[in-house]
This record gives sequence, structure tokens and C-alpha cells, in this order.
Amino acid sequence: MVRDSDFFKRRADEARAAAFSKHNSDDAAVAGDLALAYAALARRRAAAAATAATTEEVKAEPPLILGD
Repeated sequence: MVRDSDFFKRRADEARAAAFSKHNSDDAAVAGDLALAYAALARRRAAAAATAATTEEVKAEPPLILGD
């Protein structure tokens, strides 16, 4: 999942760079929308990876037994 997040971050950076290119305003607007979408996907994948890592850590802990 980390690789997915890195991929979407790179794509967002590329789209953001294209949006700042002011050769064609329509293309810049589309690139800006793509940058926002890729950034959202990167955040979502990173959050999913963090949740999965936390879930795995919780599963690895032995159950707490109170008193006999």
C-alpha cells in the first residue's frame, strides 16, 4: 500500500506542475483537477496503510487476562 501512496503522490506532483504551466488555460484546469484527485487518492491510501498497520499490531498483542 505504501507504494500506491507514493505513486499517487508523484502523479499529483506531475499534474500540479502541469497546472502551473500557463500555455493553455483549459489544460491547466484539467491538470489542477487531476492533481487534487491524485492527492486525495494518496491520502486515502496512506490512511488505509496506517489503519492496516495498526490493526496488525493489535492482532499481534496477546489478550489481557485479569485475575484467575
